[in-house]
Amino acid sequence: MSVVVAYSPDVYGKAALEYGATEASRRGEKLIVVNDTKGDAYVDKRLAAEKEIDALRAELERLDVQTEVRQDVVPDVAEAVLQVSAESSATLIVVGIRHRSPVGKLLLGSVAQRIILDATCPVLAVKPDVG
Repeated sequence: MSVVVAYSPDVYGKAALEYGATEASRRGEKLIVVNDTKGDAYVDKRLAAEKEIDALRAELERLDVQTEVRQDVVPDVAEAVLQVSAESSATLIVVGIRHRSPVGKLLLGSVAQRIILDATCPVLAVKPDVG
């Protein structure tokens, strides 16, 4: 059993990680942090750099919970998160959400939305504290 966090190196990913770590600790379950990319852009702002992943791993080592960080190039990020959740018998997926304009919702797919709609376990959608 596990708690899966869809992570990005920004305030949304950090909020998801904070909630996910708390839930994994509370439930006594493994925490799996997924930071995947489609690899279709020269620079993917949602993919953590090696230095950021090293810092993330160091931060996770301080937790009293078993952790795993996955970072892969995949054809579909939402599908990859859902696959990890299925393989690990996740009891919860945590995603950070951001506000999108109506046009953005129409033109761009949302990884968080697809995870929320297609997950077979509960999904906790969080947003960072403001102010």
